[in-house]
Amino acid sequence: MQVVKWNYASKLLASILLVTAPWVVSLAADSAPTKSDPAWLTDARASIKSNNYEQALKQLQLVNEVNSADWNNLMGYSLRKKQPPDLVLSEKYYLAALKIDPSHRSALEYYGELLLMKKDLPGAEAILVRLDKACRFGCEEYGDLKASIAKYQGKK
Repeated sequence: MQVVKWNYASKLLASILLVTAPWVVSLAADSAPTKSDPAWLTDARASIKSNNYEQALKQLQLVNEVNSADWNNLMGYSLRKKQPPDLVLSEKYYLAALKIDPSHRSALEYYGELLLMKKDLPGAEAILVRLDKACRFGCEEYGDLKASIAKYQGKK
């Protein structure tokens, strides 16, 4: 039987892995979509991906999952993207999603974009700060909102 000797570097590496392992799992668990997503979520995402926001709204209204951050986020997104957009109602759903899950990355990104549509740059920048904290090591949602803010500032 071989005895393993732990030198300082080995102990340090083991400590780093133990500390960061929960974050890695957390980041992976935050990915969407997953095989465990309910059918309504998969169906609504498919409608949104095909730019059929009215259909997505109907699908979401049928299940009425008001206690789901994902449901509220997709309601807000569909209302903001449909023509004509309903920014007042969209904001209500984004805020509901963020009340349920204050770190919901998609809701933060999309709410920031809605604030830009309402010409509220300081509000969008505040959401970007929250999104930065929610992402920990950076994420697509942060990059997207940051780019939207930069584009908005370029148009001024």
